[in-house]
Amino acid sequence: MSDTTDDQAGDQTDDPQAPPTETPDKGGMKTPASLVLVNTGHGKGKSTAAFGTVLRAVALGWPVAVVQFLKSGDWRVGEEKICRDLGVSWYAAGDGFTWDSEDLDESRATARAAWELAAGLIAAGDHRLVVLDEISYAMTWEWIDTGAVAAAISGRPERVNIILTGRDMPAQIVDVADTVTEMVKIKHAFDAGLVAKKGIDY
Repeated sequence: MSDTTDDQAGDQTDDPQAPPTETPDKGGMKTPASLVLVNTGHGKGKSTAAFGTVLRAVALGWPVAVVQFLKSGDWRVGEEKICRDLGVSWYAAGDGFTWDSEDLDESRATARAAWELAAGLIAAGDHRLVVLDEISYAMTWEWIDTGAVAAAISGRPERVNIILTGRDMPAQIVDVADTVTEMVKIKHAFDAGLVAKKGIDY
């Protein structure tokens, strides 16, 4: 069985309707000790993709931690329940949507505390995967220092993989990442007046 993914195989031909017929050349490639992934863009699926990778890591027996930078413990999202049941260290460390905040200074302080928690988890090296969910917003709003985040990622323990999610990921983070995926919105139910649906969106 090939260890090349369908996405990689799909890049082998100029004709999108033709299946690849040649084995991809992996000469000179190496297995990394860890990777940094970024899921960004204005389309749906950034966190969803990250949590899919969480399940993959848990299935391999990896210790996993998730730090949410916007959602608070009041959200009770479906993925939190199942991931906690599976042994994931889950921290809903945010203060909720900014438009619901009664004190943005307090929200800023909450985001900074979430980053201190996340930085400690990364540096400790006890988790093979650390997800920094919706962290981009805290950086673009200048609630936490992008340079500090980039430095912590670059200087992480060798076997700690990291996924960062959120729209408009700062270029400094994109530069230190190994894989960057942009979710592009073609259509979104919200634009048609349909609110987020429990079980699908959260």
